[in-house]
Amino acid sequence: MRPLDEKETTAVFEKLFKFTGNNLKHIVERPSLEGPDSNPGRYCFRLQKNRVYYVSDSVVKRATNISRDKLISLGTSIGKFTKNGSFHLTIQCLDLLASHARHKIWLKPTSEMSFLYGNHVLKSGLGRITENTSVGDGVVVFSMSDVPLGFGIAAKGTQDCRKLDPNGIVVLHQADIGEYLRTEDDL
Repeated sequence: MRPLDEKETTAVFEKLFKFTGNNLKHIVERPSLEGPDSNPGRYCFRLQKNRVYYVSDSVVKRATNISRDKLISLGTSIGKFTKNGSFHLTIQCLDLLASHARHKIWLKPTSEMSFLYGNHVLKSGLGRITENTSVGDGVVVFSMSDVPLGFGIAAKGTQDCRKLDPNGIVVLHQADIGEYLRTEDDL
């Protein structure tokens, strides 16, 4: 477990900024109420075996007593670095993204299962979309009852969605909560 270097930090922050925008500062400066101290600590990003974790300082201090090869996980896993060095967000960061998301869409109940099976979001399944969403923005997908279901990349902007045919793709699927069941054999 080690802190991220400058290149890794840039890659992580660029990916998070795509989904959270200026709310990224709330993630970075979030106070931690964990630990024996009465003064609040901070959350930080740590790298362990190509996985990036979002964890409080007090937990990091406690984890130094565990050897690196014995440490499996620490805090919330938000993503991983591939062999090529690119960073990919994982579904475990959904709660963090959902609470700080800049762009959101809500699905109709009839299309929730399609998204949870790993399919893209079509115009026919779109319930609502936030204004000023443009092509390429990171989007968090919610059910109509505000339950976060996953995230993806906007294939069409807000204005383009109004004149799109019902079978047009609005959001490209990246991750959803159904992955836990689909990858159960790998775990």
